Amino acid sequence: MPFSIINGDITKTVCDAIVNAANPSLLGGGGVDGAIHAAAGHDLVRECMTLGGCEPGDAKLTSGYGLPCRYVIHTVGPIWEGGNCGEPEILASCYRKSLSLAAERGCASVAFPLISAGAYGYPRREAFGIALREIKAFLNEEETGEMTVYLVIYGDRRDLIGKDLSAGIGERLEERENMGAKAAAEPMPVYGFDGMAAEAARPERAKRKSLRRIFRKEECCQEAAEFRTADATAGSASLTGSGISEALKMIDESFSQMLLRKIDEKGMTDAECYKKANIDRKLFSKIRSDMHYRPSKSTVLAFAIALELPLAETKEMLMKAGFALSPSSVSDIIVEYFIRTGNYDIYEINGALFEYDQTLLG
Repeated sequence: MPFSIINGDITKTVCDAIVNAANPSLLGGGGVDGAIHAAAGHDLVRECMTLGGCEPGDAKLTSGYGLPCRYVIHTVGPIWEGGNCGEPEILASCYRKSLSLAAERGCASVAFPLISAGAYGYPRREAFGIALREIKAFLNEEETGEMTVYLVIYGDRRDLIGKDLSAGIGERLEERENMGAKAAAEPMPVYGFDGMAAEAARPERAKRKSLRRIFRKEECCQEAAEFRTADATAGSASLTGSGISEALKMIDESFSQMLLRKIDEKGMTDAECYKKANIDRKLFSKIRSDMHYRPSKSTVLAFAIALELPLAETKEMLMKAGFALSPSSVSDIIVEYFIRTGNYDIYEINGALFEYDQTLLG
């Protein structure tokens, strides 16, 4: 996908360029800066000595040396002083300048740490929000080529999304847990061979369940008889070429057909849709060219978010691909929460999914 959040060590990320949260001297330091210099080797320091340092908000590029990347982009983030000293603007500039440098060098992939959120003290939630906003703005530009951007979070996933959002999702997940605990606490009904043995222990409940079972059995028998009658009436005509052709005409539209129809109805271009869905162009081309394409569930949900479909239409699109929202799935509950609250920002949704250790959309 064009944008992904991963948990790990940025010095081990295989891509065209990694971004170093450097200090102004560019000669190494603590945290991610020290780790990158240690992994790259002394040649990185030697090249950095020729650059004359770097101002906060700016970015400079060197070779990757011992790292599994072609380039290292060094950027200097702001030291947190309360937020009223231009910190947000400087941090945003770090992402913009770094992405521009990567694009100038023709990088197909670039990995960022969470800049300034370590020793420089920038609050993680605010730093994470700025990173998402600037990466999203860059990738959504029409002239942006096919670039994959990674945001590499080292260690703790917590405290990344906003407090209100975290509280709302937490309430939904707590409701699910309470429902599960309530269901587990209810005694399981006990039935004999004829379904009536439990009446001695629970007369009313067993009686009601037995009656419902009898009614269902009668309804099923009646439906089966009606089906056999209708089938017999159709006779051999249903096996003729014309009968099969008529049956095929009744087949519902596929996922691909529904997706393309919705794009037209929304007045979107293909590029607008797949970029908003965090889907790369090659995958979208496969879906467009094959009406029977079978997508993953995360791909279906990504397009539903991009098209800003209400919950009912999201469920319909999932059904076209053979999926459904599950009340026992953490990721489904999170996505449904965003849809119900009218928040269709896939970057924010993926931020929440990442924090809860779920598969991202795209």
